[in-house]
Amino acid sequence: MQTKILTLEDVKNNEAVNTYITCADESLFVLGYTEHSFPHVTRVSEQSGYILRTMNYPQRDVELAQIAGYLHDIGNIVNRINHSLSGAVMAFRILDNMGFPAEDIATITTAIGNHDEGTGMPVNHICAALILADKSDVRRSRVRNPEIANFDIHDRVNYSVKKSDLKINEERTLVKLKLSVDTKYGSVMDYFEIFLGRMIMCRKAAETLGLQFKLIINEQQLI
Repeated sequence: MQTKILTLEDVKNNEAVNTYITCADESLFVLGYTEHSFPHVTRVSEQSGYILRTMNYPQRDVELAQIAGYLHDIGNIVNRINHSLSGAVMAFRILDNMGFPAEDIATITTAIGNHDEGTGMPVNHICAALILADKSDVRRSRVRNPEIANFDIHDRVNYSVKKSDLKINEERTLVKLKLSVDTKYGSVMDYFEIFLGRMIMCRKAAETLGLQFKLIINEQQLI
């Protein structure tokens, strides 16, 4: 198949891609996980683009990061375990069939395959942007358990976050994740219990981009 330049919109308009995102999230819903559907992948896509655009990377790199963000969780249709690896293989096939150049496919699949804290590492700037965007998406609206009394720790932590904001400073030296947490539903200690590994990965991702990572909860700097 002849290679051609394709865009984020081409990926977002692909029927198979959107079917996989929908079905993957349906499985996670049954398993009791937070929302991983279009609100999540759209936000991760946008934030990945914001990070690289702010750091003055080329526009094509920005778009590849956005594509990786949109596709990053499709592997959950196979299994939650190792979803980053299965998702990378799925993305390879999808993008190849769409006619993406091999170089673009390699970049996107590398990012997807390395975005999970269990096995991944920020091996390049696009992967680093995806990690920061994905791990910073903590918010109340991702919780789908209708009974507060039945919340597990993941539900409590996500529900407690009233606002989350990931910003790079004007000097492009710091990236800050600022959270507004209602401790009525989850404590700061709860957050660290389940997200410490993710925050360490965010620090490594920030370093890959030449940034220092800071976590601020209720105006108190914790990392």
